[in-house]
This record gives sequence, C-alpha cells and structure tokens, in this order.
Amino acid sequence: MTTPLRNRVTRLVVALALAMAIAPPRAALAEDTLDKMRAKVAAFVADKMEKLGGSRIVYRVDTDALRETVVTDLRDDVYRNLREGRIAFSGLAIRDGGVDVKIADAKGREQLARKLASAAEGLPSRAVTVTDGGDGLVRIAPTGAASAARQHDLVEDTVGMIEQRLKDIGVQLASVRPDGTDRIRIFIPGMMEPERVTTVFAKKVRVTFRLIDLSMPAEQAQAGTPPTGTEVLLGFKEKLPYLVAKDSALDGDDISYAGPGFTSGTKEPIASFRFNGRGTRRFAHITAENIGKPFAIVLDDKVISAPVIREPITGGSGQISGNFTLEEANSVAMLLRAGSLPGRLVLVEQQVVQPAAKP
Repeated sequence: MTTPLRNRVTRLVVALALAMAIAPPRAALAEDTLDKMRAKVAAFVADKMEKLGGSRIVYRVDTDALRETVVTDLRDDVYRNLREGRIAFSGLAIRDGGVDVKIADAKGREQLARKLASAAEGLPSRAVTVTDGGDGLVRIAPTGAASAARQHDLVEDTVGMIEQRLKDIGVQLASVRPDGTDRIRIFIPGMMEPERVTTVFAKKVRVTFRLIDLSMPAEQAQAGTPPTGTEVLLGFKEKLPYLVAKDSALDGDDISYAGPGFTSGTKEPIASFRFNGRGTRRFAHITAENIGKPFAIVLDDKVISAPVIREPITGGSGQISGNFTLEEANSVAMLLRAGSLPGRLVLVEQQVVQPAAKP
C-alpha cells in the first residue's frame, strides 16, 4: 500500500474512531439504536474506502448449520431439565425444526415449561414456545425472535473472526461489516488481489483435542520414526515438539463460545471456551478416563496448549494459557470460534475496485 493511500485510509480510521467516541453512552441509547448508529458510521467509512480502490469481497453466511445447532442445543437443554427435574418422559426427538417429547404427567409438563421460561429470562436468543399437542405430547421450538437473534449473533461472531484472521495474515486496514441479515461485506483498500483473502477463508480452521503419547520423548520421535498412530506437531508459540495421537478425541465443532480473558489470580491473558451439551458430555467422559494424562488442544497443525488432566471436567468449560499476550489470546479465541462457527462462508462476490477518478 503506497504511503499517500495509507495516510488517507488512516485518516478514515481515525474519523471512525472519533465518531464512535462521541456517541452517547450505551445506557443513554437503546441497543438497536446504537447498532444502527454504528452501522451508518461503518457504511460511511466503507464507502469512502472504496473510492480509494482495492478488493471488495462479499460472503453469505450459510445458516442451515446454525438452525441445526440451535435445535440440537434445545434438545440437550430439554433432556437436562427433564433429568434434573426427575420428570418421566419418552420419545424425545428432533422433528421439523423443534423438539417433541411425551410427558404423561400434567405437572411434569408444567414444570418443564417453567424451567425453559426461567432459563430464557433476559436472553431473547433462548426464548421458546411450548405447545401442548394432546395426549401428553409437548412440542418445544425456538421463537422467530430467538432464531433471528441467534442469526444476528452468528453474523457478528463471523465478522470478529474475519477481522482477526485478516490481522493474522498481515492485513491491518480493512472494512468488515454486516450487509443485510446474512451477508458480510469486506473491503481492503490498496489490495488488488482478492484471491489472497478468499484462499484463506476457503479452508476451515480445524480444532481438535488429542491425547499426548508418552511412550517416547517427542524430540526422539521427531528425529526418528513416531509410533504408529501418532505424529509430531510443534507448539503455537514456543515451537517445541509434541508427540500426539493422530486421531482426535474431540473436535471443535462442539465449542459454543470462545473469547479472551484473564486468570483470576495472576491476570495472565488466556483464551476461554465453553462446549455445547454434547461436547460437555463427551469432554467429561474423556477427562474422566484419562486423569493424570496430558492432552493437546490443536489448531490445524499447531499445539496451542498441552495441560494435564487433573480431574474430570464436567462443567463444559475450560481455559487455555500459554504465556500469551492479550492479542495472542484473542487470536487463539477467534481461531477456536473459526473452527466451530455453525455456518459456512459462501463466496458471493470478489472484485477489484479501481480508484475513483479525481475531479
């Protein structure tokens, strides 16, 4: 990017920062009003950027996988509430975008409805409808508003993931913003090779949880021949070798949340993550069977953490530490999300935009 172009883009970024800084405090505005204000400012800056010339890329977020995930999570929530409430049931199944279950006892049906309503209180994305189908049949389905909220959250998560991955490949100045309900528009000023970006996003980040093989030192395996069913991978930061199982004990598809944070004691930057219901059960089973053994959390072919399992982890959440800076912790968290986002990016458009002619 030439210096004059970089200077013009920098001025636009500073203008955006100032516009957001002078916005009224969050408490003074409704959330949707604040979102609309941000969208207008972002669109203004993006329009100015495009006049400088560069690469325009538009993705559509395929939400079919999201709908499947929402209903699967709902089924897990229903099952957990039924078991915790000791409610007798039968025929729990996903059907036509919702969950059906048969509960013969009327008090049991009322108890389940109360539990689901309580869990959704203050969380519009978890709101459900509970319909009595007669003869003890209960149908639970996400409300239209809940589905829209989850889609909005998915698009926002994807925007954050795209921004982080662009930084990871050295793209520091870019406009990434939602475009409608299921599209994301990217503009990178000065870049005349959009394929450089689309190639990165054509490959999904793979997140795996693998057991570490202690049958020989990793350095020995690296210099010679690793045992059957294992391979040597390097660490994300220190580049030290790890001898890990090729087969994954658990994949990142079951991660429902990941984000940066700090340890409560030392305030060390970490990446924290949380599993959905299925992942929670599988992680609890794996950790219960491998107490005292180390396991590796792997992003593609890099080991980002290799903790020892001290006890069964039944709560469905964990933390990844590795002497990270806050920026590195955020990068790891976004990569975890990139590997688990329930929705693929479908390329709609990639185009080189020539600079607007000077008047």
